[in-house]
Amino acid sequence: MFEKEKLEIIKAGMKLDRYGLVSLAGGNLSLRMPSGEILVTPSGMIYEEMVADDMVVMSLDGKVIEGTRKPSSDTEGILYVFQHRPDINAVIHTHQPYATAISLLQDEFRADLTTLGNACRGNVRCTPYSSPGSVEMGMDTVKYLGDSLAVILSHHGVMTVGDSLKQALNAAVYLEECARGYLAARAVGEIRHLNDEQIKQTVEIYKYVGQGHGAIPHELLGRIPGDGEKQ
Repeated sequence: MFEKEKLEIIKAGMKLDRYGLVSLAGGNLSLRMPSGEILVTPSGMIYEEMVADDMVVMSLDGKVIEGTRKPSSDTEGILYVFQHRPDINAVIHTHQPYATAISLLQDEFRADLTTLGNACRGNVRCTPYSSPGSVEMGMDTVKYLGDSLAVILSHHGVMTVGDSLKQALNAAVYLEECARGYLAARAVGEIRHLNDEQIKQTVEIYKYVGQGHGAIPHELLGRIPGDGEKQ
């Protein structure tokens, strides 16, 4: 059942390792099927060593439909996200170090780098601390996500979401890239911010990026003045 999708999840898990977002068996990935089942990675297994039969197929209320492995220890929180956000089809949880470090400093990661606005749909909020493996992980994700595709779980890691694994994976990878740049800048000086309108512009432009989309409307390409500049 769902062999193709199971292999896609394993492939995405190996990319998390490749991009330094997890180490060994850290984190997890889950995917909602069009028929409603949830595919969840097994607990404590390294992605490179997984095969399709290691994946666990579950119902939305947590019953195991297929698979002999123990599902991720974060399954309760993951299912909470799927239950309360029917628009979300993929959830990725990582322990990516640079983005997680931001939660030790502040309550929100503003999209002062256009890539963050592009990949995560704007600012990314940091949740209060919740225990790993708890339903509160999912509850906080739903509460603090808003229109974004990511939240930073304070002192813990990151949750990214999407309408597909690709969208959730892009959010995780580019969030980490932006966090590295932000922390490097903060270490040597004061941060210069984009204003809200500039951030909104980066979000809107990204809707036209990629094959199968039309050209970026000309009205989105104008320069929006920053703070202190003349309108």
